Amino acid sequence: MIRKSMQYYGYEAYEKSINNFGSASVFMAKENNQTFIIIAGNGNSDAALGFSCEERDNGIFRCELTHKNACVLRKIFPWTAPVRGLRKPVSIGLGDRLGIATAGHIDLFEKNDVFPVFAQQSIRELNLTNRTYEDVLDAVTFAVFREGYKKGFGADGDHLKTAKDVEYALSLGFTMITLDCSDHIKNNVNADSVSALPKKYIDKYLNKTFSIESVDLVFTEQELKQCAAIYTDAIAFAADIYNKFFASKKYEADFEISIDETISVTTPLQHFFTANELIDAGVSFATIAPRFCGEFQKGIDYIGDTIQFEKEITIHAAIARHFGYKLSIHSGSDKFSVFPVIGRVTQGQFHIKTAGTNWLEAMRVVAVTDPSLYREIHSYALTAFAEARKYYHVTTDLSKIPDIANVNDTELPALFENNDVRQLIHITYGLILNHKKNTAYVFKDRLYKLWRQNENLYRNALVKHIGRHLELLGVTNT
Repeated sequence: MIRKSMQYYGYEAYEKSINNFGSASVFMAKENNQTFIIIAGNGNSDAALGFSCEERDNGIFRCELTHKNACVLRKIFPWTAPVRGLRKPVSIGLGDRLGIATAGHIDLFEKNDVFPVFAQQSIRELNLTNRTYEDVLDAVTFAVFREGYKKGFGADGDHLKTAKDVEYALSLGFTMITLDCSDHIKNNVNADSVSALPKKYIDKYLNKTFSIESVDLVFTEQELKQCAAIYTDAIAFAADIYNKFFASKKYEADFEISIDETISVTTPLQHFFTANELIDAGVSFATIAPRFCGEFQKGIDYIGDTIQFEKEITIHAAIARHFGYKLSIHSGSDKFSVFPVIGRVTQGQFHIKTAGTNWLEAMRVVAVTDPSLYREIHSYALTAFAEARKYYHVTTDLSKIPDIANVNDTELPALFENNDVRQLIHITYGLILNHKKNTAYVFKDRLYKLWRQNENLYRNALVKHIGRHLELLGVTNT
């Protein structure tokens, strides 16, 4: 979609950004290839409306896109600030590691009823990209204002593991926290390590039948011990974070429990046990993300037995409905073969997270528009892969990646249909962006210049690619 601009107060204004506040017109405009907030036509004494600005001729103010000005924008135009949305039937996290994808996301989501979480980053992603949560949220705020998007969006402090990080995200106005409980889940223990079950567990669960829709869940002593051994500490951790930050209702934010970043699969019994214990501990949460069977690896389709996956996620979805929350699916981008199953068995009630697929589409644009630059990055990624693999679980086989010297320029974009290439480029993003020679970035500045010059190509690519996700999930309106 080509953005529309117009001459307004002598500026090349983004048409959809033009808004009134009192007697002032506030809008975004381009000047010398830079974007600014412009305030014009304000006769009040507080002419700049609280923005940090430079006054121009005729009482017009030009404001840079700073954190302070993003905060003012969110205050005077509340629709540029995130809101809670996980209680809506379908929501999707759209992690934008580059801070440039929101415009493309808006092109898609303004046509659909799915609730978008435009701002979604983990601390790991912040560290790998040298960004901050301030930057992540501000980039979305400016994009939402520029595009005139008023349907509402969320902001997710994703996969947070400490109270300090939770407080950091919430203090900035993030409206969703995904608590990563993996450090407190004891995958390396088994039922034999539990010498005696607490009486409360025996009374609640042992040899009792829990009928949920068409499924009967029965806890044997062995299975109950396994649940207790693996999840008791994680449940206590989640309850502690809830009591510190959510119980008082100080923050307008949804709470998601992530138990998916583990080696072992979350069985339906373990899911039921965890949810029931959290609720009995007084924890109110919007979603739980189990570790499903098979492999949900980054940037590629589902790996595993799709029949078994459907059987198990059907029970997981029933458990979520039983307790009144949504099922959450992490590393959900590009899982095209199981999207129809997810949409169907959850009865259109789920949260799904994508992230790196937006970066891959950005890199596909590089392959299309500047083959020489892409070749440089691809070659560097091969050397950086071993380091990047420390942060992600992938099964990439570098030997299956074609020798790029033998690939024609016109064939480079097709490399992104190769799973091993996708994972190579997917997990090396931080090293690519931060690679320096002496003190200068080798790729970063050239990449952002290219993406600015090809903004509409990237926007259209995101509409097509994320749109395919929505279509197969069965939630698109168009």
